[in-house]
Amino acid sequence: MSHSQSRNRPIRVLIAKPGLDGHDQGAKTIVWALMEAGMEVLYTGLRQSPENIVRAARDEDVDVIGLSILSGAHIPICEKISELRRSYGIEDKLLLVGGNIPARDHEVLKTIGVDGVFPTGSRFEDIVAAIRKKAT
Repeated sequence: MSHSQSRNRPIRVLIAKPGLDGHDQGAKTIVWALMEAGMEVLYTGLRQSPENIVRAARDEDVDVIGLSILSGAHIPICEKISELRRSYGIEDKLLLVGGNIPARDHEVLKTIGVDGVFPTGSRFEDIVAAIRKKAT
């Protein structure tokens, strides 16, 4: 279904923790907030490879891939995930990243193909609003 068609199901969001980062409280909190907002959320758990994340996004037919990255490796991880989105034919899925993302990296991430950057401390309402605006 294209994003411009009317939606007859909840927005589906995959939340993933790529790389070696072992801290997932923020990701779990986002999962809860998105579910409270009426979205269907799949959480992949800790230490996911970019390949596993993109494969799960394709297989589960999600609308949004949300990455929680605290390790500082957000640029190479997002580059790899953007590349895999193209190779899997799901480049229309929104790619959002949150976590410890310095302001100087926001534009770099957007040129890579990230549709939204939400640094630590972003408001849940802003994240939900961005998803609703871009995924419908």
